Amino acid sequence: MASNRPSQKLDVGAALRGLGDQFRNLNMNDPASWPPVPRYVLCLAVTALVLVGLWFVWLTNSNDELESERAKEVSLRADYQKKVALAANLDLLKKQREQVQQYVTLLEKQLPSKAEMDALLSDINQAGLGRSLQFELFRPGQVSVKDYYAELPIAVRVTGRYHDIGSFAADIASLSRIVTLNNLTITPQKDKEGTLTMDATARTYRYLDDEERAAQKRAAAPKAKK
Repeated sequence: MASNRPSQKLDVGAALRGLGDQFRNLNMNDPASWPPVPRYVLCLAVTALVLVGLWFVWLTNSNDELESERAKEVSLRADYQKKVALAANLDLLKKQREQVQQYVTLLEKQLPSKAEMDALLSDINQAGLGRSLQFELFRPGQVSVKDYYAELPIAVRVTGRYHDIGSFAADIASLSRIVTLNNLTITPQKDKEGTLTMDATARTYRYLDDEERAAQKRAAAPKAKK
């Protein structure tokens, strides 16, 4: 048994020297000509580098996904808090909605129908005559149909004293129907001292009848498809 130990040490030493000899004088430009052991070591090293590179790429992508999910979590938390606040104020919001609907209904009642427009024009005319104003121009313009209502401009020119013109404007504002005075210009008359001329555009509004609403819907349908 004792006689085999020196030979085993010699064999291991010779094997190590043989391995070391394989790594000497390697041609770096031609790895294919290397001995087997260096080629295997090179393959293992390249494989390890590739795996390490893939590992870092995977970690980077995972980190990006993690940051994205964290940002999404923050957004979802904020959205959740908003919805919780809305749910807590739901009764208040319903009351506010009812108030807005009542206000809209009130405004709609102040809009005349097509049949009532003649009576409204007569009221505007009577408001001026009641203040001793003289109408030099009272010309309804072209009706402009909007989405939910129609607008009628009326070119108005009246002459009278300053306070009478002011009272006329106040009477127009207090009509039961909505009438506004726009583009006001007041100039003194040269031949009559104390008399003024007011040019204005009175705008009144009416709600659309069923036929006009149907025409609006038909006109809006092609636009909605586009």
